[in-house]
Amino acid sequence: MINKILAIKKSTILIAALLVVLTGTTYYFYSQYQRFRPNKSARQESADLIAAVGRLIVLPVGEEPTIATVSNPDRLRDQVFFANAQAGDKVLIYAIAQKAILYDPDEDKIVEVAPLSIGSANNAPSKKK
Repeated sequence: MINKILAIKKSTILIAALLVVLTGTTYYFYSQYQRFRPNKSARQESADLIAAVGRLIVLPVGEEPTIATVSNPDRLRDQVFFANAQAGDKVLIYAIAQKAILYDPDEDKIVEVAPLSIGSANNAPSKKK
């Protein structure tokens, strides 16, 4: 009888330990999955930003912009495009359409629009000997 009770206690402890290990492993892999998966709220924030800018200006069709946030406008003041930029402004960069848009989300207005010039080796001036 005592051996039977000890066997039940050992199996209960073994099952509990196994459950703890499985729960910990599941949590670890789920947290890794969440860390590397694109955040739904970030995608929604991007979609909301594109919609807000799209209400103010016609945006290029068929292209998803690269979005950046101005964090230190003082470092960008020497560039004409960022002359009126403030911290927190958003930059939408359309590489295919070659257009950059500076947007102020606080005031809900377009601050600047500029053509985007992405240099390539073919466009570089060649040296003549």
